[in-house]
Amino acid sequence: MSALLARLKALWQFVIPHLYGEPGETRRGRVLRRIRIGIVVAACLVTLQSVLLMVGAWRNDRQIERHMGVAEATVLDAGPRRSTIEFVTPDRVTYRPELGVLYPSELENGMRIYVEYDVNNPDLVRVQDRDASLAIIPAASIAVVGWLVAGAALGVTALVQRRIDSGAVPQDATS
Repeated sequence: MSALLARLKALWQFVIPHLYGEPGETRRGRVLRRIRIGIVVAACLVTLQSVLLMVGAWRNDRQIERHMGVAEATVLDAGPRRSTIEFVTPDRVTYRPELGVLYPSELENGMRIYVEYDVNNPDLVRVQDRDASLAIIPAASIAVVGWLVAGAALGVTALVQRRIDSGAVPQDATS
């Protein structure tokens, strides 16, 4: 068990970049270290994007629930990520939200659906009985795929670093 932990720790130290240079670090080594730092930063930004997607969906739901109105709507243009709808409020005003409806999956052109909207901002609309929980899987999958790609890229850069360290790739004369 301790041997496995020692191997995992060695792998972690080899793959994950450190922020500071080592004494005697070559120019190629420095470039590779910075590339690996960039890969980790990019993966962190993708994760932050996923978290912000969830926070935004939750915020929109809370806003709708604070000042909720319900109306029957007609789906004008259905798509997997964006659907355009039209609905009439109780005060007989017709709205076509510019950004479409939240949580538009499984809608078809011409469908009649019920929507929940923010009475103070009728452009903020969601399909009735759908909420931010529908955004968890897409947001999490974006983060997971981002880290899988980053892990593969870190592995490749670690292998390149190993080849440089072993002398298989000629060093710069300027190093």
